[in-house]
Amino acid sequence: MKKIFNNTQVAFSLKSDTELDRAYFLFKMIANQPLVRIGTAVTNFALKANLPVEGLIRATVFDHFCGGVNEVDCLSVVDKMYTKGVSSVLDYSVEGKEEEDQFDAALEMTLKTIEFAKERLAIPFAVFKPTGFGRFELYEKLGEKQTLTPEEQAEWNRVVARFDLVCKDAHSKNVALLIDGEESWMQDAADDLVTEMMRKYNKEKAIVFNTLQMYRWDRLDYLKKLHEQAKKDGFFIGMKLVRGAYMEKEVVRAEEKGYPSPICASKEATDENYDAAVHYMIDNLDLMSIFAGTHNELSTYTLMELMQEKGIKTNDDRIWFGQLYGMSDNISYNLAANGYNVAKYLPFGPVKDVMPYLIRRAEENTSVAGQTSRELEMIKAERNRRKGK
Repeated sequence: MKKIFNNTQVAFSLKSDTELDRAYFLFKMIANQPLVRIGTAVTNFALKANLPVEGLIRATVFDHFCGGVNEVDCLSVVDKMYTKGVSSVLDYSVEGKEEEDQFDAALEMTLKTIEFAKERLAIPFAVFKPTGFGRFELYEKLGEKQTLTPEEQAEWNRVVARFDLVCKDAHSKNVALLIDGEESWMQDAADDLVTEMMRKYNKEKAIVFNTLQMYRWDRLDYLKKLHEQAKKDGFFIGMKLVRGAYMEKEVVRAEEKGYPSPICASKEATDENYDAAVHYMIDNLDLMSIFAGTHNELSTYTLMELMQEKGIKTNDDRIWFGQLYGMSDNISYNLAANGYNVAKYLPFGPVKDVMPYLIRRAEENTSVAGQTSRELEMIKAERNRRKGK
C-alpha cells in the first residue's frame, strides 16, 4: 500500500506559519517530562488561586488542543477542517463532576451537540462519557455486583434515564453517538448499559457506539460475546476502538488490590490486540460499524489494507478513522485527501473546566513512546519545506 502519512504539505495545509511555530514550541515542551510535571502543578495552582492565567492558557495549549469555550465557538474550527474533508466530533471535555445538577448540565450539552450534528454534515457524531451522566462510585458498585441502597438505586435510575434520553434523541435525529470508555473497575456497569441502548436503538444500523480499550487483554473476547448477542437479539454493533487512556492508573490499582493487571503484557501485545479487533470487525461488517480511534500509523495502514483487500470503498459509512484535535494531522488530513471518512475529536468547554483534559493530553503525549517525537519530526519537516530547504 502506498505510504501517505509523510506528506506534510497536506497535513498542515490549514496551519499558518505562526500556528506551526506554536505547535513546535508546545510539543518541544511536552517532550520534557519534568517540565510537564512542573507546568501542571503551576497551572493548577494559578487557576485555583484565580491568578489571571486563562488568557495565556487559551493562547497556547488550549487553542492547540481545543475548539473553543462553547459549542458555537467551535464552529469556525469545524468549518475550516471540513474544507479539507475532515469532520468533527464535538466533545464537551469537562471531567470529574459529582453532582446531579452537573450531570444534568452534561446531558443538556450532549443533546445540544446532537442537534448541532443533525444540522451539519461536518459533525457526523456526538459523544459523551459515562461518568458525565453519573457518579464513578455508582458504576463501580454495580460493576462489583454490590447491592445498591434505595437512594443509590434511585440515583442509578436517573443515570439510565439520561442514557436513554440521549440515545433516543440520537436515534430520532439519525446522529451516531460515541460513548467513551473509562477505567476497568467501572466499565462493566457502563458496558451493560450501553449494550442495552444498542439493543434498543441499533435495530436498523449502528447509532449507539461503545468504546473498547484494546490495551485490555479481555476486550477481544468481550467483542466476540457481544457479537453473539447481537446476532441472537437482532441489533447492530457500533464500536470505537482505541488503545486506551488509563494504563498507569490500571496497573497501580491492580498491584494495590492484588488482582491480575487487566493491561496487556507489552506494547506489542496491545498493538496485536488492537489489530485483531480491527480484523474481526472488518470480517463482520454486516453487523458492525467501526470508529478506529488511533494515532498509530501502522494500525491505520492495516485497516486501509483490509478495506482494499475486501473491496470496501474508502468512504463506506460503516468505517471511520478518528484522531484528537491538535495531534496526528499527518494521519487525519492525508486520510481525508485520499477519500476516507475521518473525524477529529474537538474538545470544548470553559478553560478552567477543561484543564484536567488538557493535563491528561500532555501526560499521555509525554508517556507514549514516539508520539511527541513523531509530531515534532512532522512539524520540523513542514517548516523546512516552507523555508524551501
